[in-house]
Amino acid sequence: MPDPRPGAPSPAAALPAPRTEAEPRLPASPPEPRAGVRHGSGTDARPGPGHDAARSGPHPARRDRHRHRLVKVVALCAATAAGGMLVLRGNEALAGLGSPASPDAGPLAAAAHENPDPGRVLQIVAHPDDDLYFMNPDLRYSITAGHPVTSVYLTSGEADGINAGAAKTASTAPDKPAYAEARQNGIRAAYAKMATGDRRGAWKRTVIPTDGGGRAELDVLVARPEVNLVWLQMREAGNVYADRPDSLHGLWDGRVERLESVLASGTPVRQPYTYTREQVVRTLLGVLERYRPTTVRLQDPTPGRHADTRRYTDHQDHMYGARFAQAALAAYAKEVKDRPHFAVQNYLGYLNGSLPSSLDPVEAGEKLDILDTYAWLDQSDHCGSEAGCGDLKVADHPAGNNWTRSINYARGTSTSWLTSDRDHGLWAFKVLDGQVAVWHRAGLIGAWSGPRLLPGTGMDPGISTATLPDGRIAAFGTRTAFGARPADYTREVVMAVQRASGSEEFGPWESLGTPETADEEWTSDISAPAVSVDGAGQPAVYVRDGAHTLRGRVRAADGGWGPWLRLGGEGLTGSPVTAVDGAGRRVVLAGTARTVVGWAQPRPGAPLGPVTGTGLPDTALPLTAQGGPTGVRLWFRKPGSGNVRTALVTADGGLRVSGLTDLGGLSGFGAVTASGHLLAGRAAGGQLGSEVGPGRPWERSPLMFVGSPSSTTTGRNTVSLAVVGLDARLYVTSSQDAPDAYLAPWQPVGPRNTGP
Repeated sequence: MPDPRPGAPSPAAALPAPRTEAEPRLPASPPEPRAGVRHGSGTDARPGPGHDAARSGPHPARRDRHRHRLVKVVALCAATAAGGMLVLRGNEALAGLGSPASPDAGPLAAAAHENPDPGRVLQIVAHPDDDLYFMNPDLRYSITAGHPVTSVYLTSGEADGINAGAAKTASTAPDKPAYAEARQNGIRAAYAKMATGDRRGAWKRTVIPTDGGGRAELDVLVARPEVNLVWLQMREAGNVYADRPDSLHGLWDGRVERLESVLASGTPVRQPYTYTREQVVRTLLGVLERYRPTTVRLQDPTPGRHADTRRYTDHQDHMYGARFAQAALAAYAKEVKDRPHFAVQNYLGYLNGSLPSSLDPVEAGEKLDILDTYAWLDQSDHCGSEAGCGDLKVADHPAGNNWTRSINYARGTSTSWLTSDRDHGLWAFKVLDGQVAVWHRAGLIGAWSGPRLLPGTGMDPGISTATLPDGRIAAFGTRTAFGARPADYTREVVMAVQRASGSEEFGPWESLGTPETADEEWTSDISAPAVSVDGAGQPAVYVRDGAHTLRGRVRAADGGWGPWLRLGGEGLTGSPVTAVDGAGRRVVLAGTARTVVGWAQPRPGAPLGPVTGTGLPDTALPLTAQGGPTGVRLWFRKPGSGNVRTALVTADGGLRVSGLTDLGGLSGFGAVTASGHLLAGRAAGGQLGSEVGPGRPWERSPLMFVGSPSSTTTGRNTVSLAVVGLDARLYVTSSQDAPDAYLAPWQPVGPRNTGP
């Protein structure tokens, strides 16, 4: 089958980096035999049986859990030899692509042997099990790789206090402290199993004071002390969307002055406490300062509402817990100066259940195994607690509403954050510390600089770039602001433009506003912006709004932006993507739960045509679009597989799609970046997978990263690829865009991220 990508094919073999000696290894404890069987679905929200859809299809047979993860092994000796000569054949000038960031640094070959810093991961979730349902398998990948991981639970998750499945609910007496303890026991068992293979792993449990004036329980896994759990034990709302003033929602809105604790019966914390809104923020700030994370994982602070019922699409505790975490991160970035940079990753919640599955069967099965442990399916007394060793509400349906089949990022899915300029320089834009960080390599062989933080705070994860007709680079993103009143929480689209082509200086952030009238309307649920400049030199920006339709603004010749246009579509999910074809016509594409729809200009400078169905099958989120001479190439993942698929979108005589092709892959998930002959994306295991030419095996790098990878063509025959690692540090590599080329060794940019 001919290669559908533009450019010449290029065989490649990636050079694996050695493991850091200081990086902890996974203990060799044997996995505990699985007991019990899986059933249907259930959730922390505790809806009735009619609310949850049972997990359909047969249970995947137990098989070697690594069978679908393994890739064809490359010839390491050849790759190593290639790495020694920068593995860029026939183009000596490209050796300078990896010039060290500082003038006194050694040559690239030395930089290539510097192992990735593992970074420090901190997760903040509302309830015990939110991390297992919505942040796994990222959580398991980080633990398995030996990264320090801390999970912070805002509420006790006490619900109605009944630790029983549907059949025994009526005959079980409610006991909220005991149920909170059972959920803690289930979480400890799940983390111990992820870290050591044995759910019975011992924990050291202590009490620590919080900066909000209360007490928290700190649990440290004895066999893996870099794995920590922090329990703040505040009251939960007890309902997904109903009005419950004594909740994080009520505290955020000022409807209650204080939120009290609900202490688990087995906790070493003995004295109850209450928190004001500010004390919750200060408490989280203190946790951040204690752990100094480089990656922070949060739930979605703007999940939206159902169009028909107007109810939240996610649990209100998830939403407002994430907002408290946002406020704490803003205070941490502003007040704590002696700290490393940090990146943020947000995760979709309940909405995952209605989207095409993003995990292959093996990954989904492993995720479900961890939920089985948390749910305490066998009910054996492995923890020695009268409260129980897990969450029996979940035991009826450990898969939730198909949540174990997916993981999706709420933000940060753009793959256009790395771009090149007219002088073949490279620019990278990612959000660190709530500001946009810029890294720059001057020219083809210049030194890298950065990260330099652009002025302006409150930036959400995910930056898109576009090059204006005069050669200047424009960066686009969304920005969140919040204050003392609930109405002060707002999000808007913003842009910043280079002062001049090639300049290190950017102008101030310009607000393009938002198509949402108020946060209460759709919880400020706008997507990241998609940006393109058509053949007439006209920039345009598009977002998915809270009503799941497409909205856009177009820049006029005088530099002013037109109004937010209503462009239609129905049931759009994720973020739209846009690119320009060889005739200069803009194409916009967006996914739904069943297919992909699109819009196209009939000619450059004209308004978009009507929304058009593509006939494509359902796709896992997100999409990537790449313009080319024959049309716009669309990239996406096959649901339930992780394989990379591609199709060509053309705009001659209306939008048409052809050439749907399955390119295989490494059974991963998330965005795919494509430039020239290069494809790259997240592989199963969390590392970066790449393919550098048709017919070549997919390779796996040692890098684990935040958000999405990005790539760009540089000059006439070079492709560059970048990620930001879990250590919040930029890593780059390049390849000649020609036959028999290889990826160069990964180069970290700048010093290790240990602090300013």
